[in-house]
Amino acid sequence: MKGFIEWFRPNARIKRWIFLILVGIVFACYGISSIIVKEELEISQLFLIILSFIIGFTCIVIGIVFMQKRTMEMIIESTDSRVKNNRKHVNINSLIFNKKIYSEGPKIVVIGSGNGMETVAKGLKKYTDNITAIVTVSAYGQIRDNSINSMPTEDIKNTIIALAKNEELANKLVNYKFKSGDLKDITFSDLLFATLQDISKDFTEAISNFDEIFDIIGKILPITNDEMRICAELENGMIIEEKDKISKITYDKITKINRVFISPPNCRATPDVIQAIKEADCIVIAPGSLYTNVIPNLLVNGVYKAMKESKAIKVYISNIMTEPGQTEGYKLSDHIKAIMEHTGKNVMDYCIYDTGEIIPEYIKRYNLKGAELVEADIQKAKSMGVRLIQRDLACVENGYIRHNPDLVARAISELICDDLKFRDKQSDPQYLLLQSKLAYEKHYNKIKNKPKRKKKETVPKHRKSKFLDRYGNRIDAIKNTEDVKIRNREMLKNMNKDKEEEFIENFIEKIEQNKKNK
Repeated sequence: MKGFIEWFRPNARIKRWIFLILVGIVFACYGISSIIVKEELEISQLFLIILSFIIGFTCIVIGIVFMQKRTMEMIIESTDSRVKNNRKHVNINSLIFNKKIYSEGPKIVVIGSGNGMETVAKGLKKYTDNITAIVTVSAYGQIRDNSINSMPTEDIKNTIIALAKNEELANKLVNYKFKSGDLKDITFSDLLFATLQDISKDFTEAISNFDEIFDIIGKILPITNDEMRICAELENGMIIEEKDKISKITYDKITKINRVFISPPNCRATPDVIQAIKEADCIVIAPGSLYTNVIPNLLVNGVYKAMKESKAIKVYISNIMTEPGQTEGYKLSDHIKAIMEHTGKNVMDYCIYDTGEIIPEYIKRYNLKGAELVEADIQKAKSMGVRLIQRDLACVENGYIRHNPDLVARAISELICDDLKFRDKQSDPQYLLLQSKLAYEKHYNKIKNKPKRKKKETVPKHRKSKFLDRYGNRIDAIKNTEDVKIRNREMLKNMNKDKEEEFIENFIEKIEQNKKNK
């Protein structure tokens, strides 16, 4: 009853179609009554009766079709947050289409952990419901001060937030800390995880239950149910058996990582992970700490073999910046080489890397900490049998250089579309979904990011590059700062020179004065 009343609210735009159906019924009834009442019909009367039938049934059909369409739009408007935020510029037809075939979207598996995993998962959930996030879980069995015995699940928590339909609410619940009583300083997610572990047969089932509670898009799987530690062997022969200490010890001892390995070496991937990789249309190796977040996932027994046998497109999203203690001085080819040396070939078909057009001020901040832009040595990287794709992927978030979720997801979706087109599958639901979604996102972002023009705006005669258009003012500010420093130095030199000349003149005057006095 409540839903029926909703049809008659002022902005429902459905009363017109109800009225059109009533008009159609009146015309149809008029035609039927004319046939029943009149015994003999002239040609003109017969023509009017047929015309009334045609008009009546046409009005009824059009009214029903558009009333159903408007009902679907009302459902979408009430459930899609973007319509609420920007109703004016949203294409409802595109959203209806997407809602219908999201479940038929491409099966994408994302492997990794940390910020890189969150970024990729957050972007891809706009393009398909078939996302499987495979996350590293190392150093199992930690016992915390609050006596809750649970596995370290920080990466899993963050991935749950990234894939949640309501990220803001999920973030508040997952990271909520009790402020008093016996549960003081315990987070809600720790308590829930401990409970789910007790009532589930294994860790994978506990994660699956957690996913259902938060109603996330896709699913999250731990790479293994076995206890696992990430270890590193340095060039000087030293073995580090704690993941968190690898970067620090490497940086302090000024040495490089020779290789990483997992302990025990017989850790097996879960059956769900192997099945997800084999059934995937696209496998994405997410960016992140190369030796602690990326490579360890590929070392778990069964993962590399499944990837090698899978017919999916395999994509590696390269890091934007190097990482002190792990990849100092590494170029693009060094990242690819490190992955292949630990696993083998056929682990990646494509590598998507950033253009490197980043605000100079932030690069300087990273340089002070020992990090720098990952240099794209294209020829050497290509010689390893990997196809390179350059895209603008970077953004600045809270003062840090990060991958932009939307840009990363768009690059991956375009790659899948090109592959489907190459295989002549333009009528495939996956292709239709991605093409429609890419077109919509492009239009939506164009409107969203469109700069407000001033009333009087002069068009420059010579158009600048996109990089200068975006960062020109900041570069000029840096140049002006350097110019000010140079001018200050020159002024200081001139002042010192004047003082020196004045001192010499005073000294000579004193000598001459002394001569006269003598």
